[in-house]
Amino acid sequence: MEYQAGDFDVIVIGAGHAGCEAALAAARKGLETLLLTINLDSVAMMPCNPAIGGTGKGQLVREIDALGGEMGRNIDATMIQVKMLNTGKGPAVHSLRAQADKKAYQQRMKEVIEHQEHLILRQQEAVELTAENGRITGVKVRTGAVYGCGACVIATGTYLKGKIFIGDVSYDGGPNGLFPAEELSGSLKDLGFPLQRFKTGTPARVDKKSLDFTKMIVQPGDEKIVPFSFENDRIDIEQVPCWLTYTNPEAHQIIMDNLDRSPLYTGDVTGIGPRYCPSIETKVMRFADKNRHQIFIEPEGLNTNEMYVQGMSSCLPEDVQIAVYRCVPGMEDVEFMRSAYAIEYDCIYPTDLTASLESKRIAGLFFAGQINGTSGYEEAGAQGIVAGINAADYVLGQEPLILSRADGYTGVLIDDIITKGTLEPYRMMTSRAEYRLLLREDNAAPRLTPLGSEHGLISDARWEHFLAKQKQIDEEIYRLKHLIVKPGEASAKILESLSASPLQNGISFEELLRRPEITYENSRGLDPERPELSEWVTQQVEVRIKYDGYIKKQLQQVERFKKLERKRLPEQIDYSDIKGLRIEAAEKLTEIRPATMGQASRISGVSPADISVIQIYLESLKK
Repeated sequence: MEYQAGDFDVIVIGAGHAGCEAALAAARKGLETLLLTINLDSVAMMPCNPAIGGTGKGQLVREIDALGGEMGRNIDATMIQVKMLNTGKGPAVHSLRAQADKKAYQQRMKEVIEHQEHLILRQQEAVELTAENGRITGVKVRTGAVYGCGACVIATGTYLKGKIFIGDVSYDGGPNGLFPAEELSGSLKDLGFPLQRFKTGTPARVDKKSLDFTKMIVQPGDEKIVPFSFENDRIDIEQVPCWLTYTNPEAHQIIMDNLDRSPLYTGDVTGIGPRYCPSIETKVMRFADKNRHQIFIEPEGLNTNEMYVQGMSSCLPEDVQIAVYRCVPGMEDVEFMRSAYAIEYDCIYPTDLTASLESKRIAGLFFAGQINGTSGYEEAGAQGIVAGINAADYVLGQEPLILSRADGYTGVLIDDIITKGTLEPYRMMTSRAEYRLLLREDNAAPRLTPLGSEHGLISDARWEHFLAKQKQIDEEIYRLKHLIVKPGEASAKILESLSASPLQNGISFEELLRRPEITYENSRGLDPERPELSEWVTQQVEVRIKYDGYIKKQLQQVERFKKLERKRLPEQIDYSDIKGLRIEAAEKLTEIRPATMGQASRISGVSPADISVIQIYLESLKK
């Protein structure tokens, strides 16, 4: 029986990585917020890999942190190993990745939520959304309670009509053995949202006691630990190792002999899986010429024997999984603690959303995370903080936070899914960001902290800390511009030790630092009066000097991009009425309803000629 259980400014459905960031953002902006989760044990759960960050993803975590989110602080407090990836390449693609103690990560995030003012965490399954006059008004839960709201964020992850597949065994279920959400999909359909079916999967968790690490290659963490959060200058922990091993032809043959038992190939799984994180059976089929694939053994925490087998995601029958795993060196006697499985779930078409992640169908209704067709904890968290900020701003009657492709990876992610849609789980990669030299992981704070402060998510202490560091960067660059290094025996000796040619004339230290063999650190002997600065400050100084020319070129590209973004398109424009516009383009533009000319130009099926036709049409309207 229904009953009114209270009113909130913002209700967030789902307490995964998107829901946690959304709820914290809304509450920190002072709005009364309710966070609903199907199970309190699922708060910030890591149902797949026990890690945060990675290529393209580390940038998202830094951006969440810069906006005032929690993910960076949480992984800094619970990491057990950390590595900076892509260090052999330029700073544009450097990406931090940390192994987490999964339970500690969950517990700390839950504690943060429980202690956050204006935020209530409650174990309830949302079953129905209520709306009046095109606006969200409330959420009904399974017990019959109805909560009123001014705005709502849906962040249900992989729970909507979740279905588990292990060989020919299938059953309704959420990740990690939790219950699925069976009824909310129907409510979304009733409100006019078409749904699509996606799939993801996870490998087995195996018992550490059953592994022979002498047959594997140890993978230690970096000697120097780099924090994710701008609030932390250093982290000191004793890191635990991971291990590397490989599959082999014997394992591949077992997979090939049993493909007819995999639901991926029998047709039982209809959901579309992630291209960039395929199952082991898909890898063996797709890369038939490869006789081995990398397998990383990663600890799930400091106080558990569960080990995550990265690279062996599968939904083969359990007996086949065990046979395949036992072919891998070091895993000959492996014992499973949890079997690998695939999970299918409902998600929306993200082209139904605006750049604020608000629904075009129901005002005040926002979506974040895997329900938008994305994959990964980091992609979810980035959407979550944007959706939470904007849900709060909607209630407050303020302008939403809109991040463009030139603002950050978060802007790229949101623009990609709302403009192009996604036919498979979307994963962030550095190659998706056309301005990646400007959107580096190391400069997320200068890019986005002012926005986080503007939206009330940056403390006064952190803001002062940020301003102080910015001042140090500017002062040091100014000093290096005016510091002249003169030729002579002393400088020649130092330069020779660095395999650098001697000076013929005096040059500024800034110019000297542009030489590829010279770094801020190894040139200390040429600058005896150098001030003591934090590693982050010196990194910013060096990157800004070394890449100055490239950065200026990208800034020019961004300015051209912004000109198109500033050209707003009328909301009620009738594209079918524009003469000369191709039918395909008119249909796509009518479906997506782009907000700007720039967004229109990125829609698949809309050509540069179509954009010119629209521009001429808009000019004629002005006349």
